[in-house]
Amino acid sequence: MSALFRKIHHICIVVHDLERAEAYYASLGFGPFYDYPKKGAYAELDVPNPAASAAMRYRCADLDNMQLQLCAPGELDSPQRRFLDEQGEGVYHLGFEVPDIDAGVAAGRAVGLGIIARGKRVDGGGFCYFDTRSEAGTVLEIRTA
Repeated sequence: MSALFRKIHHICIVVHDLERAEAYYASLGFGPFYDYPKKGAYAELDVPNPAASAAMRYRCADLDNMQLQLCAPGELDSPQRRFLDEQGEGVYHLGFEVPDIDAGVAAGRAVGLGIIARGKRVDGGGFCYFDTRSEAGTVLEIRTA
């Protein structure tokens, strides 16, 4: 289990206005920002609302030791939209790299972690958002590089 959350990849902040948030972070020296690089279609995709997931907009900035992601969830119902409506802007999740998404999902399930959303691409890469909000104070995600 401990290997799941050892290598941080990114912090994701949910925002109302992506352009305003990006401009502010850029004024502090973050950047350059770029669109989140979608790496192709998913062979498996289990998300609460596929249309909402597809409509989300992300802007990313690579830092020396990790990535900052800004997420504008759009108006459709999604966990990110609900977070924004209920709690306002802030850290939605911490993303960690794992070498094998299937093994990571299995390890999370083995210790009783619920899953909010997950996806796996044809190349074997993917992601999994664990429902750790009540205990960790935020969502913990695993992903492959």
